[in-house]
Amino acid sequence: MSVIAIRPNYQGTVRDLQANYGDHMLLYVGWDKHQLFCSAKAFVVSPQATLAELIATALTAGFAQHPDFAHIDWATVTWTLNGERLNADMTQTLTELGFDHKSLLRFVTPGLNGFQNLGI
Repeated sequence: MSVIAIRPNYQGTVRDLQANYGDHMLLYVGWDKHQLFCSAKAFVVSPQATLAELIATALTAGFAQHPDFAHIDWATVTWTLNGERLNADMTQTLTELGFDHKSLLRFVTPGLNGFQNLGI
């Protein structure tokens, strides 16, 4: 969607450039069929973190308030990174798995379909 500024020759400052995050990157994460969270959440993470560390820190902080979170079997989760299926190795770093600045990670938890199985 294009945007037209009210003022002619408007010059905005891009605030989410990789350079503004130092050694970290911005990562968006969405939990499919769990729309208690209406959109992907944004996290600032180290690209050297492993997927297991991402789960233990950012994902737990961001999603643990959902009643299904405690029941996730992480071995059965399916992952999508930037629209492509991700074969997740919990010991690899995010960089090794192909994550980059402003990546979108989505995950599906088989058997867990949201609050009262309503996708919420």
